[in-house]
Amino acid sequence: MYFLSGWPKRLLCPLGTPAEAPFHVQSDPQRTFFAVLAPVRLSIWYSRPSVLIVTYKEPEKSSSQFGSYKQAEWRPDSTMIAVSTAYGYILFFHITSTRGDKYLYEPVYPKGSPQMKGTPHFKEEQCAPALNLEMRKILDLQAPIMSLQSVLEDLLVATSDGLLHLIHWEGMTNGRKAINLCTVPFSVDLQSSRAGSFLGFADVHIRDMEYCATLDGFAVVFNDGKIGFITPVSSRFTAEQLHGVWPQDVVDGTCVAVNNKYRLMAFGCASGSVQVYTIDNTTGAMLLSHKLELTAKQYPDIWNKTGAVKLVKWSPDNSVVIVTWENGGLSLWSVFGAQLICTLGGDFAYRSDGTKKDPLKINSMSWGAEGYHLWVVSGFGAHNTGIESDSKSVVKQPGILLFQFIKSVLTVNPCMSNQEQVLLQGEDRLYLNCGEASQTQSARSSSARSERKAGGGRSPFADSGLESQGLSTLLGHRHWHVVQISNTYLESNWPIRFSAIDKLGQNIAVVGKFGFAHYSLLTKKWKLFGNITQEQNMIVTGGLAWWNDFIVLACYNISDRQEELRVYLRTSNLDNAFAHVTRAQAETLLLSVFRDVVVVFRADCSICLYSIERKSDGPSTTAGVQVLQEVSMSRYIPHPFLVVSVTLTSVSTENGITLKMPQQARDAESIMLNLAGQLIMMQRDRSGPQIREKDSNPNQRKLLPFCPPVVLAQSVENVWTTCRANKQKRHLLEALWLSCGGAGMKVWLPLFPRDHRKPHSFLSQRIMLPFHINIYPLAVLFEDALVLGAVNDTLLYDSLYTRSSAREQLETVVHCARKTEYALWNYLFAAVGNPKDLFEECLMAQDLDTAASYLIILQNMEVPAVSRQHATLLFNTALEQGKWDLCRHMIRFLKAIGSGESETPPSTPTAQEPSSSGGFEFFRNRSISLSQSAENVPASKFSLQKTLSMPSGPSGKRWSKDSDCAENMYIDMMLWRHARRLLEEVRLKDLGCFAAQLGFELISWLCKERTRAARVDNFVLALKRLHKDFLWPLPIIPASSLSSPFKNGKYRTVGEQLLKSQSADPFLSLEIDTGVSHVQRSQSWLGNIGPTPHEIDPASSHGPQMQDAFLSPLSNKGDECSIGSATDLTESSSVVDGDWTMVDENFSTLSLTQSELEHISMELASKGPHKSQVQLRYLLHIFMEAGCLDWCVVIGLILRESSIINQIVVLIQSSEVDGEMLQNIKTGLHAIDRWASTDCPGYKPFLNIIKPQVQKLSELTEEQVQPEAFQPVTVGKTPEHAGPRAEENRGSLGHGSVPQGEVGGGSLVSRKEEDATRAEEEESFQDGTYDCSVS
Repeated sequence: MYFLSGWPKRLLCPLGTPAEAPFHVQSDPQRTFFAVLAPVRLSIWYSRPSVLIVTYKEPEKSSSQFGSYKQAEWRPDSTMIAVSTAYGYILFFHITSTRGDKYLYEPVYPKGSPQMKGTPHFKEEQCAPALNLEMRKILDLQAPIMSLQSVLEDLLVATSDGLLHLIHWEGMTNGRKAINLCTVPFSVDLQSSRAGSFLGFADVHIRDMEYCATLDGFAVVFNDGKIGFITPVSSRFTAEQLHGVWPQDVVDGTCVAVNNKYRLMAFGCASGSVQVYTIDNTTGAMLLSHKLELTAKQYPDIWNKTGAVKLVKWSPDNSVVIVTWENGGLSLWSVFGAQLICTLGGDFAYRSDGTKKDPLKINSMSWGAEGYHLWVVSGFGAHNTGIESDSKSVVKQPGILLFQFIKSVLTVNPCMSNQEQVLLQGEDRLYLNCGEASQTQSARSSSARSERKAGGGRSPFADSGLESQGLSTLLGHRHWHVVQISNTYLESNWPIRFSAIDKLGQNIAVVGKFGFAHYSLLTKKWKLFGNITQEQNMIVTGGLAWWNDFIVLACYNISDRQEELRVYLRTSNLDNAFAHVTRAQAETLLLSVFRDVVVVFRADCSICLYSIERKSDGPSTTAGVQVLQEVSMSRYIPHPFLVVSVTLTSVSTENGITLKMPQQARDAESIMLNLAGQLIMMQRDRSGPQIREKDSNPNQRKLLPFCPPVVLAQSVENVWTTCRANKQKRHLLEALWLSCGGAGMKVWLPLFPRDHRKPHSFLSQRIMLPFHINIYPLAVLFEDALVLGAVNDTLLYDSLYTRSSAREQLETVVHCARKTEYALWNYLFAAVGNPKDLFEECLMAQDLDTAASYLIILQNMEVPAVSRQHATLLFNTALEQGKWDLCRHMIRFLKAIGSGESETPPSTPTAQEPSSSGGFEFFRNRSISLSQSAENVPASKFSLQKTLSMPSGPSGKRWSKDSDCAENMYIDMMLWRHARRLLEEVRLKDLGCFAAQLGFELISWLCKERTRAARVDNFVLALKRLHKDFLWPLPIIPASSLSSPFKNGKYRTVGEQLLKSQSADPFLSLEIDTGVSHVQRSQSWLGNIGPTPHEIDPASSHGPQMQDAFLSPLSNKGDECSIGSATDLTESSSVVDGDWTMVDENFSTLSLTQSELEHISMELASKGPHKSQVQLRYLLHIFMEAGCLDWCVVIGLILRESSIINQIVVLIQSSEVDGEMLQNIKTGLHAIDRWASTDCPGYKPFLNIIKPQVQKLSELTEEQVQPEAFQPVTVGKTPEHAGPRAEENRGSLGHGSVPQGEVGGGSLVSRKEEDATRAEEEESFQDGTYDCSVS
């Protein structure tokens, strides 16, 4: 699509002080001038040639008043520039031409060359104008300016005080009141039944915004990372008339860019990915279209180290988007996510001596005319440029770089999709992949035998007699044929806007600013207008195409002010006297040729079909054009600019066999229209009476109307069809090929019955097959099913068979089999291979999804024993790779084989069952109270009991024990073996995810394995592995630890303060005495959580009491108390989940000293992510119930909570524990103490705190008490008591609670609490490649 051409050029900037170094570049709407900003300097550059025209330097006095320059925005007519400053000022500069006919730069021609000074518009095209910059207006908005956006005749300004100002370009507000963002309602969609909520905090403001004309609104990024879309519900731009929509799962937005042609909004994120959204036409909600993100497979060293997305810019033709990151680098993507260029990998990342380069850092960038250039302001640093090979020549300060691109002709002239050549256009040259013209000629005149040897496929056009180039011509030369565009034409018509090549690849036509020119590859000569006035009097609007020897184009006649359709003969002189001119009613936006029909799409949303025929009047040959049919599309097209391509094709849902008459196969035309990525097809309506062709005059025969449109595909970038016919390859020539960006390609193939049998009425007559390719498709050879593309690095021609990739072949075979009758499978696999062999190939290629599809085929074709053998292989592989969704279905599959209950096995799903959560499920089929027993809590204060349970739906019933079922035992053995391996390899995180995703009864299995696999053999290794797996930092000793205010109990931990600040939440089931103050209530609540006072050692009173986080209250997502709660995946989630690393406003009001704040920050820095904390606490409770106290000790150490160690000691005292386990715990703690003394002194303070407990353990070990029987220890209530307790708790819920429903095996849980739990789990443990949806 877009390809880099050569190395970037560096523009010579005037060297000055660092304060005069450029940091921002912005092109004018026509992309002729570029404004370059430095802190105190504004410069205007010209595009061609790239020279500096004028500079304005701010005086020192006014610079201190205004502050440094920040952003620039052009007026639509390029006569003014608005510049924002650091102190909230907008400076309005007028751009005026100097008096007289003076130009700053003029071309100098050598003696004897033809002078061009008599050419119209010569001065404007060839000379750089001399301009003046003058500051006319100064506007003070009294707040830092975050974003400027030009909207028609107004300037929209967003300031940091949360206001939107609508300012006229003359520097006046016209009395219009600024809009406060807090008064704009926001919701998830625009449906009237839902009232929008308002931004609930005072410091909200827009960080970045961009106007989208085709959506009539603004895509915005807020300062807290949320993203949204603001649209006026009426024509007035006031706060009452604005409404906002936003997705609630994005909170790390950094920048935004909109694509008007495809109605897409690309939001850069702090994670390094770009999320592309569109607007739902029905509800007005923001829908995620796709993501642009680097993968670990492509860029293993850098994919997660790019930093936040810094800039996102769409190209002028809206066909590609460029992305840069904070840490450097540049990438280019197609509209729907196909990666075209990335500078972070490959040879560009290393110097010739093998040392790694730093990525190019980009501060600002702006596209040039037609996307041929990208103006870039590079960052600081000697080696950040990554361009110069000589280190001595590297410029130390930022500079302006000019990246040069060439692009596919399909980006601007989509009618070229019916050609078989790859044609790329640059600003002054064209690249072709076709062979030599002489070879083309010989290919045409070769015999049928040599045609077959060369690759064949050269079938005649219908009604035209032209031939297709074969493989020998198109693939014989892997080098590019470069055609230099005529300098005479370019001098007054730069830049090149359209180009086209004829069917045989022998003639090319190009369109610049005015007129057009064409070139013959046979004669190597250009043909230009003889009358320069005729050339300068026409502007081509809708592209151009070849029809035989004629050039067909739509243009605007400047002198007559008339839209026209013109046809020029290639062999005649290029003059209007030899052209056939047809007047058009409206401006033509797109043009295409199909056989002898010209299709145009006009600005009034109508499609017009013209017939074209060759006419010979004596010695002169012309073309005749007549209107055939007009079709209005205004009902279906909201804006004409949204139409990407329009073409006429013989492709239809009927394959020609079911048609009543033979000539209908030729006339079965359909209109294919790409509407903003949505491919729409309109077929001829043949429901009425049919007229035989012989009964009417073909010229007078009325064409059939078109049926209403149907949608064929989404996210379509390009469409390929052909107008040729070939009886031997009908299925290939009647195919429709689609390019879908990051999703790869699709081909819509016709299905023909074998041996001309009558087709089944119940079978579909077409099939859509998707497949992935590793190049971007630029052309399709239909007879050979060959896709052509180009490699960007050296721009070498490349090709790819759709059948070349083994993985794609396996996918294609199974797709065909799934859509084919079962009775025909034996014939299919007799041709393509044994399904068992294909299954094993899928396993070797790690393509488990396709392997699962083959398993379904095997079950129908083989005996059950073979199916079980292959299912076991797939199940074990899926377990190892963490494909949990596939694992669940494999369990069902194995049970169905064993029981014989299912005749047809379940198909491989694309989404997760609603009953399974996305992460750790806390407990299944039982209810466990995570609070302390009620006896320890004064009833007069409150009653808090958080009950967690999981439903026993399909996933629960799946594990009902049936001793007579051998299949259950067979599956259990595989699961036990996998769990044992995970535990032996100290992969607790994987173990937890495995148990939660598959409903594995972890506690009962751990009880059996307590002295075997569940025994900790190496405490130090286990502790290190937990730190690594859960991203938990090793502790460090703070400098101010000796004087910490937390030692004397003056303050509680940050976790307690956060919980304290949220304790007034309306969704708590608390009975609180209203006479107690807020802080007192919180402290009494926190004081009663955890072990009873007599169980806590005095030495541990100042340790971090992180047990509180597990008892965090639930809050509504939109609660004003929580800013960060929007990070959660559901509308109700845990407050602590979103705000764990934030200090609440109630907490900030406490008077803390500097040392106390340092201690808080040190404490926060020593804790791992909140997700890891939730996971570790879940595992702690699991191991505690199973009696695996050695693992409880390890988890207590990593959480550094003395209360856990103390609780373990109390349990050992009150229960009979195996002496071997006690000895193992004692030995392990001593080993950790030795390791901490030598390698990790940060653990020493905590080990000193728990010395009394360790001493107590030693005493218990020496007593050598031999237990008779061990009973699993539970925390709080046992399962038997938890169920009734939950029933009792139902009546004590607060007024804000959501009604509880009966879930699973009778246990009750709040719907909001369950949703929050599931959301937290999904966010915590979303490992593997299967995306899971939460019910």
